[in-house]
Amino acid sequence: MPDLLNDTPLGILFGLLAFLIVCSGFFSSSETGMMSLNRYRLSHKAKNRDKGALRVSRLLERPDRLIGVILIGNNFVNILASAIATVIAVRLYGDAGIAIATALLTLVILIFAEVTPKTLAAMHPEKIAYPASLLLTPLLKIMYPLVFLVNAITNGLLKVMGVNQNDSSNDQLTPEELRTVVLEAGAMIPRRHKTMLLSILDLESMTVDDIMIPRHDIQGINLDDPVESIIEQLQNCQHTRLILYKGDINNVLGILHMRNASRFMARQTPTKEDLLAEAREPYFIPETTPLQTQLLNFQRLKRRIGIVVDEYGDVLGIVTLEDILEEIVGDFTSPMSGHNDEIKPDGNGNFEVEGAASIRDINKTLDWALPVDGPKTLNGLIIEHLEAIPEAPVCMSFGPYRLETLEISGNFVQKVRCKETPKGKKKNRP
Repeated sequence: MPDLLNDTPLGILFGLLAFLIVCSGFFSSSETGMMSLNRYRLSHKAKNRDKGALRVSRLLERPDRLIGVILIGNNFVNILASAIATVIAVRLYGDAGIAIATALLTLVILIFAEVTPKTLAAMHPEKIAYPASLLLTPLLKIMYPLVFLVNAITNGLLKVMGVNQNDSSNDQLTPEELRTVVLEAGAMIPRRHKTMLLSILDLESMTVDDIMIPRHDIQGINLDDPVESIIEQLQNCQHTRLILYKGDINNVLGILHMRNASRFMARQTPTKEDLLAEAREPYFIPETTPLQTQLLNFQRLKRRIGIVVDEYGDVLGIVTLEDILEEIVGDFTSPMSGHNDEIKPDGNGNFEVEGAASIRDINKTLDWALPVDGPKTLNGLIIEHLEAIPEAPVCMSFGPYRLETLEISGNFVQKVRCKETPKGKKKNRP
């Protein structure tokens, strides 16, 4: 081999050296391109029968073999290039050419066969990996015996080191990692869809007491009331379902659908027993139930409304299927719910907010970030902050948000003027 190289004209040697450097760049870029591919996009294209994606998917089924053929090819061309460069340098500069060849070839390979092709492949992995698979597939078949031998040795070493090659846990995304993928998707996912996906991920960290309609806002039928009063309430009701209780809201007897209420009111002499017969048995939910779990429970039990209770069995509020869905897709209920009237602009850049308004609703409506890890309502937040029930109008700040009580009735803050300071707006907005 050395005699053959020594007898070869310099022009041919230079051409062969350039070809080997190109081959080295090909193997380097192929390795980076294959490893940098978006596996989920690749899987999607493969399911759609994209030929390039199918070839790459087959190669990536055994990454040890793919890396084996790439590294064998890369090392072979680099070693051969080193030998040719040494011969050229010795013929041009004598013994000093060995040092010259080492320095120059290292620089050339670093720039043209490593950094540049790998950077290009990292930026455009699909444009590199798909065409490269056309050459790597037959190369793997041709070099399979050598690749098999090298892989057998390396896999044996990995097994001795306790590495499980069949462990695919690293290929699975955690919820937080999936959240990052969604956030970094940019314009590829519409903003509304992105918001819905993030809301679905948030369901696991939220419980039913985060979104429930509190106890004092529940509209129900007290069976201790006269039948005439009950009928009048049913006629004026704007809800689809009502809670039936006797004496106290903690004594819930059933859940009445207005469709069944019409049959009750159609009777000639309706009685409370007839009304209770039209109702469905109550469905109770622990306050700590995650929203994701409750959504599945609603689906499994074919229910649309549940009564939230604490550890003592006392009623805290109600939660509906629509409440959970609104956490995902946004508000779609009619203004009859009254929630749209809880937050009103006053025309001066401020908002007049009902004390019973949910902090989560305020944050969603105004795009604020009031604390939600404590009290659920604005009234509760103010009382907790003051550690007392205010007896006169008072101002307070929660970060960039300024709150001023306007109306106080007994032990309840009825109305609050809220404002976000200009400094807070600048800080919170992207």
